[in-house]
Amino acid sequence: MRVLLTGGAGYIGSHTALVLTERGHEVLVVDNFSNSSPESVRRVEQLTNASIELIEADLADPEQAKRALEPLEFDAVVHFAGLKAVGESTEQPARYYRTNIDSTLNLLDIMRAKGVTKLVFSSSATVYGDPQYLPQDELHQTGVGVTNPYGWTKAMIEQIIRDVQVAWPELNAVILRYFNPVGAHPSGRIGEDPAGIPNNLMPFIAQVAVGKREKLMVFGDAYETSDGTGVRDYIHVMDLAEGHVAALEQAPSGVSTYNLGSGKGSSVLEVLRAFEKAVGRELPYEITAARAGDVAEMVADPAKANRELGWAVKRTLDEACADAWAWQSANPDGYGA
Repeated sequence: MRVLLTGGAGYIGSHTALVLTERGHEVLVVDNFSNSSPESVRRVEQLTNASIELIEADLADPEQAKRALEPLEFDAVVHFAGLKAVGESTEQPARYYRTNIDSTLNLLDIMRAKGVTKLVFSSSATVYGDPQYLPQDELHQTGVGVTNPYGWTKAMIEQIIRDVQVAWPELNAVILRYFNPVGAHPSGRIGEDPAGIPNNLMPFIAQVAVGKREKLMVFGDAYETSDGTGVRDYIHVMDLAEGHVAALEQAPSGVSTYNLGSGKGSSVLEVLRAFEKAVGRELPYEITAARAGDVAEMVADPAKANRELGWAVKRTLDEACADAWAWQSANPDGYGA
């Protein structure tokens, strides 16, 4: 297939571009580089010995979206483009709603005009809100008690896709609800390169380990978990990328939804200890107040994806830490250098 990746220069997009290319698909990337770098795409080309067409455009702007996408020929879209920081979304809600929803509406309009009917959407476990039960399967309620604007944008876009598919039955859409992506490509050539202060745990730990930050701030230690710190389901980014390829190649018609996670939860301190093992030394941390919008525990039930997509995680948290450290230690300034 000829696959368009929106936001394809970002963390998950670049790893998905690599896996798609290795599987023999042709990849095009459109990105506005607000939290990514064209260098990631260049490195994917080096790793795969393939050529990737790269277009700079902001899909939230309808004119830019049309100019960028209307001349292109593609068979399917994986839609990553959007803002993704939970904490930032509580500070800049209007920006999050405008960017994430407008980019999706513009993309869907262009896809329909071009007759492109295959879509994979990058959603999030945040659509489940504060979990009613664990592990969370796809039947868990969504769009109820969502704790931050980022999660609301994902829940709203899921509904938009379902409504559009009712009016346009030819659309085949797969909604992938990620849990917590971590790690990097084992080559150490591509990885997570957040702009500014990292919003996610592992890149923050990695920056402490490489000396860019003094210590890890652990947000809250009074949750009802094994050690009081928040528990999340961490999934290696390469497993996540392979999940997107499985969704493109195996998904049924209509709209289908899958969790992509490991089915196992790890606390903040457990992740810290695993990263210390990869680095070979203890890392400083400080307990501070819990963040608004965080829930105590989120763990995926990935059985549906295992069954219907023939996909399952292959990599461990220890491997994710080792790969993240290989990336960070070789690229202390990310792609900036």
